[in-house]
Amino acid sequence: MKVAILAGGMGTRLAEETSVRPKPLVEIGGKPILWHIMQLYAHHGFSDFAVALGYRGDDIKRYMLDLYRLNGSLHIDYAERGVHHDANGHNGNGTGHHTNGYDRAAGIESWRVDLVETGETTQTGGRIKRLTPYLKDSTFMVTYGDGVADVDLRALLAFHRQHGRLATVTAVKPTARFGILQIDGDRVTSFREKRTTDEGWINGGFFVCEPEVLDYIQGDDTVWEREPLEALARDGQLVAYRHDSFWQCMDTLREKQLLQELWDRGNPPWKVWGNHCESY
Repeated sequence: MKVAILAGGMGTRLAEETSVRPKPLVEIGGKPILWHIMQLYAHHGFSDFAVALGYRGDDIKRYMLDLYRLNGSLHIDYAERGVHHDANGHNGNGTGHHTNGYDRAAGIESWRVDLVETGETTQTGGRIKRLTPYLKDSTFMVTYGDGVADVDLRALLAFHRQHGRLATVTAVKPTARFGILQIDGDRVTSFREKRTTDEGWINGGFFVCEPEVLDYIQGDDTVWEREPLEALARDGQLVAYRHDSFWQCMDTLREKQLLQELWDRGNPPWKVWGNHCESY
């Protein structure tokens, strides 16, 4: 099953970082957030990716090439002037252990990745449309290249199949940014941090779609979150998978710093990879 990742936006609200790199390459814990997203999917058995490129797409290509070349073991024979890259993850005793898109013995990602140029100014829907050759034959997943969560993607897929609609969106409740004031006249009578339950459900990405969804997208100028999703909802073809655990996007420097703080504390909530999962 293909996983489409929208990684072409300019990330203007994170200009402190995105002036020199595309947002999917902004690092959390020394790794690009794109890497974290792909690890999440691979953990659940989904390791076949189509990455929609746009702004500074060449940077993402270089990162992926370096990730392939520099992970795993290298044997350099200076006498013979040769380099052997052991991408199969053999360790010192000649054995390796490979499972579900991640070679835990050698620490090598073994994802299948299509890096697809979709235009620097193309909108989100247009990027999905341009991935049609990779998505048209079967159920596929879509998410944004700037958000992480501890979503159970296998349960999400089962939910989608159970409901039999064309598209499923993961609904989340955002972390609040401000405290709530109760005011009587000029006097503050109470103050408390707003809980996520005080907000309504919002689009958290992590979609599952059938190929017919591509017919709802007209072209490059189509915004996925507008006409296509609105039309799917009107047609009764969009259902919501409620995820009430951790979710966080990275639109601003503050949100990037929050994710870094969670990583630095150890056991960040979205780091679910590491255990064996069945492949789909």
